[in-house]
Amino acid sequence: MLLIGYGNPGRGDDGLGPAFSEGMAARGLPGLDVDTDYQLVAEHALTVSGHDLVVFADAEINGEKAFSFREVSPGAPEVLGSHSLVPETVLALCETLYGASPRAFVLGISGYDYGEVKEGLSDKAAANLAEAEMFFLSWLSETVPLEAAAHA
Repeated sequence: MLLIGYGNPGRGDDGLGPAFSEGMAARGLPGLDVDTDYQLVAEHALTVSGHDLVVFADAEINGEKAFSFREVSPGAPEVLGSHSLVPETVLALCETLYGASPRAFVLGISGYDYGEVKEGLSDKAAANLAEAEMFFLSWLSETVPLEAAAHA
């Protein structure tokens, strides 16, 4: 399984994705590969192609709850450039270029403070991050054994 956390830690709560992925990487969870980046780019399609399951973690603006979690499918890009892709586009590139179609989810963690150039999360975003971490660890403990059984 692959976790990709992305966003800009120098822009306040936009750093939620990297904070999430770095926190999970620090736990050293077996079977979980972790990647942290500023944004999704075409090169992520190669990394994604080597996994059966991928979770993209990012900050979410105007979220109704602490976090959202949804399954995503490959989608055609509106504009394909080298700057800042969405998960659906990375999945489409993965499928087109490498013939791989991993199951994929997006974890959006609600953030509030994006304006200034500053490091660190707002207190509310940090609380949302903690909730998202608890959810993910529970989901992971239920999902990874199921994935392993499916490939046995």
